[in-house]
Amino acid sequence: MKKVIKILLLIIFAIVILIVGAFVSLTLIVNYQNANYYKLAKPQGEIEKKYTPLGSYDVSYTEASAENDTYKKYEIWYPAAISTSQDTYPVVIMANGTGVKASRYKEVFKHLSSWGFIVAGNEDENSRTGASSEATLEYLITQNSDSNSIFYHKLDLEHIGIGGHSQGGVGAVNAVTQQKNGNMYKALFTASITSTALASADVLGAEWVYDISKVTIPCFMVAGTKHADAGNAADKNATEGQGISPLWSMTANYNALPDTVDKVMARMVNKDHGDMLRGADAYMTAWFMYYLKDVKNVENCFYGNNAEIMTNTLYQDQKSNQHVQ
Repeated sequence: MKKVIKILLLIIFAIVILIVGAFVSLTLIVNYQNANYYKLAKPQGEIEKKYTPLGSYDVSYTEASAENDTYKKYEIWYPAAISTSQDTYPVVIMANGTGVKASRYKEVFKHLSSWGFIVAGNEDENSRTGASSEATLEYLITQNSDSNSIFYHKLDLEHIGIGGHSQGGVGAVNAVTQQKNGNMYKALFTASITSTALASADVLGAEWVYDISKVTIPCFMVAGTKHADAGNAADKNATEGQGISPLWSMTANYNALPDTVDKVMARMVNKDHGDMLRGADAYMTAWFMYYLKDVKNVENCFYGNNAEIMTNTLYQDQKSNQHVQ
C-alpha cells in the first residue's frame, strides 16, 4: 500500500512539474511576443511597414512619484538626445485600460518615443474621467518650466496628442472634452474604446460617460473584429452580446464626431481587445507623425484617392471623411 501511495505521489509531483513548466514556458513566450511585437508584425501597407519598426531615436526613460495613491507615478519615455539637443519634441499622453498600467505597455511607449516623441503615462488602473491624464500633462508642463529638469524648454506644447486603450479611450476623450487643459491636445487616438452601451451611468456609472461629439480635433479609432471587442449585438439596445467596442458603437462614435473634424475608423481583422494597442501601433504612430510632427507624406495613409488604410486587407469597415471614393 505504501508503495502504491508513493507511486501516486510521484505521478502527482510529475504532473505538477509539467503544469508549472508549461505555464512558465507559455509566460516566457507571451512576454517575448509582447516585448518584440513590432518585430513579429506582418504589416501590409508601405506606410504601415515604415512605422512598424523602431524609429531612429534612441530612447531613455524616467519616472517620478505622482504623490497620489491612484496614479502612483508618472512614467516618461523620451528621445535620449534631449539632453544635448536644442530641439523641442511633441508630446503624447497615454491613458490606461482597465487594470492595465502604463508599465504593462512600456514597449509600445518606447516604440512611439523612438519616432521622436515624449510619451508619458501613469499607473492609474481606472483612467475613465481623464483626471490622471490631466495630472500627467500638468506634470510635464511643470517640468518644461523647471530649469533643473531634463525637460526644461524641451516640450513642444503646441503639438500634444493623446491616446487610450479600452477604458483609456474613454479617459482620452474625457481628457480632451472635460479636463482643464483639454484644449491643448491636437490629435486623438483610441483603441477599442468602451462602447456607449457599457460606458453609461446605468451600467458602469456616471464617471464612464463620454460625449465624443464634443471632440474638435482629428480622431482615429480602431478596434478588433473578434468576440471580446465585436460581440454580436446589433445596436445599443441589445440586452445580450454586447462587445467592448462593437461595430455599431464605432460607427455611432464616428458619425457623432463633427464633420469639420478629420476622422478615421477601422477594425483589425482577426484581432481582439487585448491585441489592439500593439496591433495598430504603426498606424497610431503614423497618425501622430502627421498631426504632431507635420510629416506630409503620411496623409496618404488616411486621406485621398488611394488612402492606404482603405485598401489594407488587415483592416475592414474603414471610414474616413477625407477619403475620396
